[in-house]
Amino acid sequence: MHLRKGNLLGIVAAIITVGCITVSAQTLTTLHSFNGGDGRSPEATLVQGSDGNFYGTTALGGAHAKGTVFRIDPTGSLTTLHSFSGSPGDGAVPVAGLVQGTDGNFYGTTASGGAFFQGTVFRMTSSGTITVLHSFNSFLSEGAVPVAGLVQGSDGNFYGTTALGGEHFQGTVFKIDATGTLTTLHSFSGSPSEGANPVAGLVEGNDGNFYGTTPSGGEHFQGTVFRISQGGALTVLHSFAGHPAEGGVPFAALVQGNDGNFYGTTAIGGMHFKGTVFTIDSAGSLTTLHSFSGSPGEGANPVAGLVQGSDGNFYGTTALGGTHFRGTVFNIDATGSLTTLHSFSGSPNEGALPFAGLVQGSDGNFYGTTALGGAHGAGTVFNL
Repeated sequence: MHLRKGNLLGIVAAIITVGCITVSAQTLTTLHSFNGGDGRSPEATLVQGSDGNFYGTTALGGAHAKGTVFRIDPTGSLTTLHSFSGSPGDGAVPVAGLVQGTDGNFYGTTASGGAFFQGTVFRMTSSGTITVLHSFNSFLSEGAVPVAGLVQGSDGNFYGTTALGGEHFQGTVFKIDATGTLTTLHSFSGSPSEGANPVAGLVEGNDGNFYGTTPSGGEHFQGTVFRISQGGALTVLHSFAGHPAEGGVPFAALVQGNDGNFYGTTAIGGMHFKGTVFTIDSAGSLTTLHSFSGSPGEGANPVAGLVQGSDGNFYGTTALGGTHFRGTVFNIDATGSLTTLHSFSGSPNEGALPFAGLVQGSDGNFYGTTALGGAHGAGTVFNL
């Protein structure tokens, strides 16, 4: 199940050549090309572990063709830690990435598999031992199909979203502790007053609340930004209106900048229908910083979120667009000045279709994945 990819390919048509932007050539290194046996189609952002290695997932491939968890060091040496086998004893199709808990273990979700074939939450040791903490069961009015990863809150619990399930079958926000006790905090209704089907994870703001997005629902049915307390009180901060004034259909999580505002992307909408970068404050005041044009020098349709670099700028990827129409890496400052850092060329030398965001390593480089491309067409891990 590729919820992000399927929706994206359904809403994106052709790349139109418009506009002009700054292009800055950067050195991109393909660290690993997946071959299917060691994983296929990585769609999630990497996380750097306390040991300095990077940990990630592939949505498909592996020994059972149902996805993997892998570890890769900064030089490109990759180890497959776990191949998911699916129901009933294991998850399948991990679309989301991992988070390292304060206990040193890694926590994540799978969009399928588990006892009820509706996805799981799992814990993994750094050596690859997996424990399924929860199997989702929408028949109990809880969520189903968690496409997003988890975030550990300041209270020690993990918080996440499901794209489906809940009281209204429109997705949920949940929390789960390290022992597997799960609480559904909110069931989305999909009504004009709130969002539906969240596919992005949450971020805890410096006020202790969690902030997130939904790609559908809201007043204009083009998605929302919401705030939810640890107790489950939800407030819709903004309903996206789409083209031309602003973006629509945000697939990605938000990041809180050093200035206290939140920054994010929308997959479509904006001046050219190709997606946007926006900023929003905790009161819901939204500003569109950039509308992607999809021209050869610029990306289109950002599916992933942003990361703030050590230089204060924000870095991200677009799934499409760029010189070779296979996606880009870009940076953007808080005023909206955007620079395209790299345009992916695809197989065999490079990846293509970066659905995942970036992480800045302790060495200052940015690390990421592409869902396709590489020597075997099964995706890559790269640094920039």
